Formats: sequence, structure tokens, C-alpha cells
Amino acid sequence: MIKETIKEPNPPFEVEIIDTEPTKIKNPYSGQSCVLQPTAIAVYDCIKGAEMIGNSTVVREGCDWFMEHYPKEYSVLLD
Repeated sequence: MIKETIKEPNPPFEVEIIDTEPTKIKNPYSGQSCVLQPTAIAVYDCIKGAEMIGNSTVVREGCDWFMEHYPKEYSVLLD
């Protein structure tokens, strides 16, 4: 079996990529979910952490990146 490699876009800031496989992420408010690639998970985690500490620059850069590269996922998880 050949494993397909998906080219992911570069994140907008330095991230630590922990996940190795696409993972389903759930919006804690709406209950909706979608599958994110490992890089997108790392950016999402940074956005959520930045929200908690009030770092609006990271939130904005991360959300802009999501809107450009993962618009459907952005509308489910971050909009």
C-alpha cells in the first residue's frame, strides 16, 4: 500500500507539529467538526492558545491563514 503525501501550506508563524495523521477537530461551541491536516491542527492550537492569553496578532494571522488555505474548516471551527 502506498501512502499518499499531502503538501500542506506553510504556517503563518512557528508551530510545533505533534500530530502525524489528519484528525477530527470539534468546535466546542457549535458541536460541528471537520478533519484537519497536522499543520492545520498546529495552527488551530496556536490560535486557541492565543485567544486564551489575548494575543490578537497570532489570532489574526492564524485566522487569515485558515481563511486562505482552509476556508470550509475556518467557517466550521473559527468563524
